[in-house]
Amino acid sequence: MAARGKPARAAWQAAAERAKSLTMRPDALNSLFVEIDALDGVGPKLRRPLEKLGLARIKDLAYHLPDRFVERRAVANLDEASVGENIIVALTVREHRASSGRGPFRVVTEDAIGNYCTLTYFGRASYTAKKQLPAGERRWIAGRLDQYGQMLQIVHPEHVSEDASTPLGQLREAVYPLSEGLTQGRVAALVQQALKALPELPEWIEPGLLARMKWPDWREALREAHKGTHAAARDRLAYDELLANALALMLVRESNRSQRGTPLSGDGSLRAKLRLPFDLTGAQKRSIGEIEGDMAQAAPMLRLLQGDVGSGKTVVALSTMMIAVEAGAQAALLAPTEILARQHFETLSRIAQGTGAEIALLTGRDKGRARESILMGLVDGSIDIVVGTHAIFQDSVAYRNLALVVIDEQHRFGVGQRLMLARKGRRAPHTLAMTATPIPRTLTLAQYGEMDVSRLDELPPGRQAIDTRVVSVERMGDVVGALARHIEAGQQAYWVCPMVRESESDDLAAAEARYAALKERFGQDVALVHGQLRPEAKDAAMERFAAGQAKLLVATTVIEVGVDVPNATLMVIEQAERFGLAQLHQLRGRVGRGSAKSTCLLLRGPALSETARQRLALMRETQDGFRLAEEDLELRGGGELLGTRQSGDTPFRIASLEQIQKLLPLAHDDARLLIERDGGLAGPRGTAARLLLYLFERDWGVQLLRGG
Repeated sequence: MAARGKPARAAWQAAAERAKSLTMRPDALNSLFVEIDALDGVGPKLRRPLEKLGLARIKDLAYHLPDRFVERRAVANLDEASVGENIIVALTVREHRASSGRGPFRVVTEDAIGNYCTLTYFGRASYTAKKQLPAGERRWIAGRLDQYGQMLQIVHPEHVSEDASTPLGQLREAVYPLSEGLTQGRVAALVQQALKALPELPEWIEPGLLARMKWPDWREALREAHKGTHAAARDRLAYDELLANALALMLVRESNRSQRGTPLSGDGSLRAKLRLPFDLTGAQKRSIGEIEGDMAQAAPMLRLLQGDVGSGKTVVALSTMMIAVEAGAQAALLAPTEILARQHFETLSRIAQGTGAEIALLTGRDKGRARESILMGLVDGSIDIVVGTHAIFQDSVAYRNLALVVIDEQHRFGVGQRLMLARKGRRAPHTLAMTATPIPRTLTLAQYGEMDVSRLDELPPGRQAIDTRVVSVERMGDVVGALARHIEAGQQAYWVCPMVRESESDDLAAAEARYAALKERFGQDVALVHGQLRPEAKDAAMERFAAGQAKLLVATTVIEVGVDVPNATLMVIEQAERFGLAQLHQLRGRVGRGSAKSTCLLLRGPALSETARQRLALMRETQDGFRLAEEDLELRGGGELLGTRQSGDTPFRIASLEQIQKLLPLAHDDARLLIERDGGLAGPRGTAARLLLYLFERDWGVQLLRGG
């Protein structure tokens, strides 16, 4: 670290002790988990924009890798440079030219042989420019050389210095992701402080693989990744992340297999009484058979049910829970939101009516006697199935014989949360996780490597295809007119926007502005839902729409999953080119849930990239979510897989999609080798691997070990 005074050293030590006290993390990692306000120059004002980027600790800064690098060339004069080139050149200030109104501030400069160049500044930067560039003085300037009319110019120079040493030290400069209130220089300086705090750690990668790949050690890899486009260093760091993930998931699987569960075999008596809305598809029968086979074993089931939109996951889940009830045990269904929990409760109650199974709903909203009655029913066993939010695994909730846990929208819950619920049983319960997001086979291992997988890739009979059309935003008037006719006919509709409110820096459609415009036309028939509303307001709007009191729901992507309103048969997605294929597919799946014909209108902007054009064409071509997920992977490459929603992306911060495809099989094999041949975390290499798990905060894998 840079030299520090006694108060600074004391602050650093105190921060390190706090970091250590909060976890069983090994001592060797404590310096990496120190909070960033222990760094020189970081106070409350700077901490806020850093935390927006997820930079709260030293390790976050160390892993805040550059997006790219700027390569500059030092030139003696402007004749040696080309327009569009990043250069460093000495210029003498000749004149300041202030524009009227909000125009730019220009500084006219001259190079060593008389060539003129204008340095152009906008906004508040002009005040700094006046101080940095006094008339008659020579300064070293770093920036991109452009041409405006006949005049050479550099817009917002990246560096201005009185001597050559500073800019010449920036011939190659890292460009970091920023948030408002941060500059490249400030982030780079903090990163350098973080890199100086890196401890020396033992090697966790298998030695033969390390030598074969010619990777640097961990500390050197981090330093090289911030210096330049060092492919081997970047791959090494990505591999570490993939190995930590693979090892943690493998530990979960191994721990699960070693636990003693409750074999469950039903006699089919309750399942025969279910009021199914349609005959089971082949995919549903196959999945139920796989689940039934798992539940009959002593080792607890750990299975993922992947179901495309409308494929009937709820029926499979209910059949699974009925197996547990037939065997004399209890089951719990965990949903990510109260709205979805209530919807599941109503659906399950309707289908299970007449079976004799007692189903209850438990959410954070339940209070007083009603809550006490449910808690008592879970303890004495009179409630067979409970549906709820995270409230069902609170400390105050106990079960008589919980033997099956079903988790809906698995990606909304971490492994740690799932393990908390699993501890509610007298023995480890069977677990069925469900997701409505089709996941490319390439990524299934990365995200759900600890689970066996069943797929629902057929739609129930009678489900009609959704008529999908691409419409230019220039036809907005026609779309609103069609919406009016749709509502007059007694149908309901969704209107989805990419963001909540408009921003000065972007032209994305905003839900609040669209809501205001549509409310002028349709009055109280319009409701608004987005993620920034208070939960009560959001629930109230959703309930109005579900009850048919509101005919049009304007929303952001919060409605992507879990909304089931059969009377809603029109979906309008504004600026559809901004979304990924998988997300468009999920949104489209909110309609077509009843017997009436449904339509999805994809409103596109006037200018489309080739990728956006292909994406919208595929939406018209197919409704196969698994195919769309694979195509999305190809079209988006290393970008967001599910469009504007980050949580649906890969579970990795460092590894790109290309690196996942290339390195994940190696990481998976290495993790298996460590567990099966090298003694797991108890062996010599396991000590280093334990550090790796804590470093990437996959320590729930460690906690599963006895004495871990």
